[in-house]
Amino acid sequence: MKRSLLLCLLIGAGVSNIALADANLARSKNCMACHAVGNKVLGPSFKDIATRYKGQKGAEDKLAQKITKGGSGTWGAVPMPANTQVSDAEARQLVQWIMTLN
Repeated sequence: MKRSLLLCLLIGAGVSNIALADANLARSKNCMACHAVGNKVLGPSFKDIATRYKGQKGAEDKLAQKITKGGSGTWGAVPMPANTQVSDAEARQLVQWIMTLN
């Protein structure tokens, strides 16, 4: 019983550290200037993005490309600028984190 509880705590700590690390990546890449986890800022919340794209084939690729190249028209009139400071690998990491928020 004690081992099971300890294992759950360790796994939970690892998962929360991964989530925190990806939130930190979002902050460091200036994503939080326009987005927040749970509410709309200038752009949609990360949770709203996760909900909209949940289960869609190719969504991770599409979203990673939107992060790096920008986009418009999906969430209203305000376009998302290209984020040239974000590498393709970082964009994928951000998308994977965002998709866990649903």
